[in-house]
Amino acid sequence: MGKASCEAVEAAEDLTLSARIGSGDDLLAGLKGADVAVVMTRPDGVDDIVVTCVEQGVHAVVGTTGWTEEGLAKVRAALEKAPTVGVLLAPNFALGAVLLMRFAAEAAQHFESVEIVELHHPNKADAPSGTARHTAHQIAEARREAGVGPSPDATSSALDGARGADVEGVRVHSVRLRGLVAHEEVLLGSPGEQLTIRHDSYDRISFMPGVLLGVRQVSGRPGLVQGLENYL
Repeated sequence: MGKASCEAVEAAEDLTLSARIGSGDDLLAGLKGADVAVVMTRPDGVDDIVVTCVEQGVHAVVGTTGWTEEGLAKVRAALEKAPTVGVLLAPNFALGAVLLMRFAAEAAQHFESVEIVELHHPNKADAPSGTARHTAHQIAEARREAGVGPSPDATSSALDGARGADVEGVRVHSVRLRGLVAHEEVLLGSPGEQLTIRHDSYDRISFMPGVLLGVRQVSGRPGLVQGLENYL
């Protein structure tokens, strides 16, 4: 994702790539003279990287998922001291995935049952994916506002994990399979019918329009923003 982001920035006529920063490089030196940092790294230590960006007055567009509440609190605290700096945390930069989340939240208000299946490559560190967690949050929020009750489930005995993770009352199932990139299905059902909403990213190039959108707009969005849908 980092390499693909660098290539996308270099190919954009209105943007200039100032530095490539790897895990063993000097972060402060790399940030010197930059307006925006695109952060694509593992969850461990990403909060410290983003805090450093904020402290240096550099806006951050972040694709790392698996954030903890403690990490988010550190970023918010840094932003309070730098009120003009913007940070975008995007669990998915594919515009189709962002639209899937919106469509799923709309549809989930009208169906009795809803579950999520997310499918990724086996090198992914977190499960469920950040995209699936964000989707589940939006679905749960929409159902609460619409007064929709929990999905029916009469399961009385199950092996650990058989029913997936419970994210705000929405069941999320994770698949890790060689050959996949990033895929998500939202399954919705009511008596006599089912609606399936699915998005597939077959190549990391699918994320680049969203990355560039974030880079171009983050400076005008001070504070912490979670989710690319807020930029659309």
